[in-house]
Amino acid sequence: MKSAVETISPTRVKLTVEVPFDELKPMLDEAYRTIGSQVQVPGFRKGKVPNRIIDQRVGRGAVIQEAVNEALPKFFAEAAEAENVRAIGQPEVDVTAVPIEDGQDLEFTVETDVRPEVELPELEGIAVEVEPAQASEEDVEERLTTLRERFGTLVGVERAVEDGDFVSIDLRAEIDGEEIDSVSGVSYEVGTKNMLEGMDEALLGMTAGETRTFTAPLAGGDREGQDAECTVTVQSVKVRELPELDDEFAQLASEFDTLDELRADVTRQADQAKKYEQGIAARDKLLEHLLDTVEIPVPDGIVEAEVHSHLEGENRLEDDEHRAEVQESTRKALKAQFLLDAIAEKLEVRVEQPELIEYLVMSAQQYGMDPNQFAQAVDQQGQIPSMVQEVARRKALAAVLDRAKVTDTDGTAIDLDELVPQAGSVEAVEPAEDATDAADEAEETAKA
Repeated sequence: MKSAVETISPTRVKLTVEVPFDELKPMLDEAYRTIGSQVQVPGFRKGKVPNRIIDQRVGRGAVIQEAVNEALPKFFAEAAEAENVRAIGQPEVDVTAVPIEDGQDLEFTVETDVRPEVELPELEGIAVEVEPAQASEEDVEERLTTLRERFGTLVGVERAVEDGDFVSIDLRAEIDGEEIDSVSGVSYEVGTKNMLEGMDEALLGMTAGETRTFTAPLAGGDREGQDAECTVTVQSVKVRELPELDDEFAQLASEFDTLDELRADVTRQADQAKKYEQGIAARDKLLEHLLDTVEIPVPDGIVEAEVHSHLEGENRLEDDEHRAEVQESTRKALKAQFLLDAIAEKLEVRVEQPELIEYLVMSAQQYGMDPNQFAQAVDQQGQIPSMVQEVARRKALAAVLDRAKVTDTDGTAIDLDELVPQAGSVEAVEPAEDATDAADEAEETAKA
């Protein structure tokens, strides 16, 4: 096989490929076998029809088409590897010569988008400035309040509904007099705005036993988005009573004996959280600096395909304003991917199996899925390679951040090792029960 590459733009190339007949012949033979097993010719057993009879009955053109369709991906991949072409997206193939007779060569061209070449700057000692990290008294009090809410109790009150109250409600939705859905005895925290649009406003000022109607678009079901007349009835009104902040509460909510010890631990955790936020800010600012510094061309075809898929999923293909927003965010995301891929390649980043497993378990938790089921799903969808690539990008950015010179606005040097969050006694998180199973599943899928 012979190949040549022509650069059309920094993100697009044209491959010209010539395949000698001898290299194509195994595909032609396989095409004859495939077609021969599908046709019935009197006097011949199925699968035993001679090639010349197939040419007469079906036509050599059909055989060639079958063979070429099978051959193109293989020879394109070989040509791309030989010419060091890192193709992405959907290639455009044009077959320019086919072997109508034995001995003739197959020739075709492929235009494809490619990963751009990225010229990286010096990655050592990049200056990054962040805000100082110190928890305020308000941060500490907010954490203590959250902790108290975990141990709070709901107490009924005889008054009108206020923001933040907990109500038990009956809810009914109908369109043109037809009941669409109804529920009874649902507990709801007023002000969270996570049910029907306008329901929180309707509830304010209601008392137990009172009924109101309001109009809202349905949030799900076959008639999602259609306006319905909704009727809400308040059955009861409750408020959350928080326990007193004292030594007794400290003993109930933590391993500490006194409130002072608990407050000191919560303060430590608030400070650690601020440091973690500082680390996130440093990472984001470093990435923004690199994106601003490095010229990275992005294939327009890839952008348009991503944007179309996104808008089609939202059923907003005609929304030009939203399209512009999605185009901008997509272009920036692709630039970041190409940049981090180039860094990972330059630094020879390798993804170890435990790192892939950790990322898989973390992703499963974010989606609210069982880790084992999540591992099976990503394996079936062929997503393991993309997960490995994402872990490599994260490691690449972390490696550059580790080389960076990070200071706060006061000029204090930041020790990045201190920015890793530590689990404390108050907010310790139990590991997922299926973490081990998920690790085993990820190990198997990583080998595939």
